[in-house]
Amino acid sequence: MPGAALPRGCTAWRSCWVRETGADSAALRAAAQGIVDAAHAAPAPGTGPRPGPLQCHDITVYPALGIAGGACAGYGVLLDIRDPAHPKRIAAVADSNFAFWHSATFSNDGTKLLFTDEWGGGLQPKCRVTDKPEWGADAIFTVTKDTMVFRSYYKMPAPQTPFENCVAHNGSLIPIPGRDIMAQGWYQGGISVFDWTDPAHPKEIAYFDPWSAYWYNGYIISSEIGRGLDILELQPSAFISQNEIDAAKLVRFDVLNVQDQPKLVWPASFVVARAYLDQLARTNGLAPARVGAAREGLARAEKLSGQARRDALTRLATELSGDAAGAPDQAKVRTLATAVTDLAAAP
Repeated sequence: MPGAALPRGCTAWRSCWVRETGADSAALRAAAQGIVDAAHAAPAPGTGPRPGPLQCHDITVYPALGIAGGACAGYGVLLDIRDPAHPKRIAAVADSNFAFWHSATFSNDGTKLLFTDEWGGGLQPKCRVTDKPEWGADAIFTVTKDTMVFRSYYKMPAPQTPFENCVAHNGSLIPIPGRDIMAQGWYQGGISVFDWTDPAHPKEIAYFDPWSAYWYNGYIISSEIGRGLDILELQPSAFISQNEIDAAKLVRFDVLNVQDQPKLVWPASFVVARAYLDQLARTNGLAPARVGAAREGLARAEKLSGQARRDALTRLATELSGDAAGAPDQAKVRTLATAVTDLAAAP
């Protein structure tokens, strides 16, 4: 550290660092047994059961909603972090199929929480055809106030060999409006991109064969332990449309740390409205004739400008609000109507 004064008794920074580190290590060794004894000691009489784990592998904080999800080795916890100086545990879950609660991811609206099981510390082949789908998998819970309710497991569906370490690992949300889509690494099992919008029925919609993956500004950034860095881009399919992919690319971050989970917000855009329409068409959430009419209305409005465009979009939003009452997916149609209203108000 050039220019900084050396601590008392040190003739060089390196010798001082070694001395201090050695002292710290010696102190830790001397105290280690006491730390272990305290961690596993029975509770004092009258104090009740132990409150839970003393540490977590990963904690994902969601500051915008004031919550956090902790993957705490033996089980998963939900925390209230609205007062960051005084976090509170508000719920906890356990699962006999889980070996090591590793990480956590919230849905964008915070109503779902996905935990991963890194069975064997990521070193075990738990994707063999003989392994249960519940082992080394994800567990998906719905969140309501202070309660988490189990809904399903998700595990990449391609069996692996006994020589490939394969368990659930970290991942991140892909910012497709109206859906919960995640890109997740499974070590030598590769990447699985899956839809968990319906927490009881998650399903894979894309895959590739590198080691780990995170979404960042329109691409899946992946490392492959043998060949290096892979940069992947989603392509449209029966499960995902080009409009949805383009809408996801509208969400940009200078820096993204998925354990500090950000709220995903989309700007007013024609492509966002079209993404919602594609979803309604795919799930029959709105009558095909009305989907077609809305697509035509958006196309006409996009060719206009100024007040004429605003008027056309306002009329379309009003029509969609009326459609919602009789639609199979009323919530999604209302979301679409809101997106069109926002588009009408955009500069």
